[in-house]
Amino acid sequence: MNHHLRTLLGVTAAIAALGAPAALGTATAGAATAPAASAASAASTASAASVADVSRQNQPFLFTYTFAGHLKVAGGYFTTGGRVFVTVKYTTGRSAFSTWTTARPHPITPGGAVYVDTTIAAPCAGGPNGYARAYDAVTRTWSPRLPVTICQRID
Repeated sequence: MNHHLRTLLGVTAAIAALGAPAALGTATAGAATAPAASAASAASTASAASVADVSRQNQPFLFTYTFAGHLKVAGGYFTTGGRVFVTVKYTTGRSAFSTWTTARPHPITPGGAVYVDTTIAAPCAGGPNGYARAYDAVTRTWSPRLPVTICQRID
C-alpha cells in the first residue's frame, strides 16, 4: 500500500476513533467536550506514528534475484559511498557467502544501492534454508533478514 495512503489512513483512523469534533476540541449535541490537552495529545500521537512510519521506510532493505545460475543480492537505502557488508547465512548461522562492497547511486533503487553476485548456485528446489543480510558501516544499521534458499552445486 502507498506510504502516503497508509499515513493518511493512520491519521484518519486516529481522528475517527476520537471523533472529529472531539479531536478539534468542540462539543456536539449529547457529547462531552474533549479537553484541548487531549486533542493536542491525540494530534502528537498521530504525528509521531507518521514520523515513525517514515523512518521505517528509509531503513536498508534487500531483495534477491537469479542471473547466470547464481543468487544475486541487492538492496537500497544504504549510505551512498559507504561500505556495506553483505552476507548470506544458513539458518544455523553458518556463513555461505559474505563480502564488502560500496553503496552507489542507482536510477531505480533508492538511496545508496548495492548489487552483489554471490557464488551460490540458483535457482534450486526447496524452501528457504538461510537468509541474506547487509550492514551499513556508516550508520551501523543492519537490514532486516531476507529468507533465501541456499543451493549446493553438485558437479
